[in-house]
Amino acid sequence: MLTSPIIHSTTEVPMSQDAVSLRDLLLAQSEEYRRLNEQHHEYESRLVTLTEKAVLSDEEQVEETTLKKKKLQLKDRMEAIARRAREVHP
Repeated sequence: MLTSPIIHSTTEVPMSQDAVSLRDLLLAQSEEYRRLNEQHHEYESRLVTLTEKAVLSDEEQVEETTLKKKKLQLKDRMEAIARRAREVHP
């Protein structure tokens, strides 16, 4: 299993080769998917910064929770785009 240089606060499941190919195709062809992916990575970077802190302020705790929810919403939207693409091109 390949490991990421970034330590994630959640367990991530490796994608199959087909999923990676579809993701690459969507990144190349879909502006919306690219935008969502970029925002997802920005949220992840901020979450990594927050998780590296020993203690979070009240505001940072709220931010962390909000970012996790937003990140999940983006992931859901990206998966919906991928699902539609799989339906069109099985």
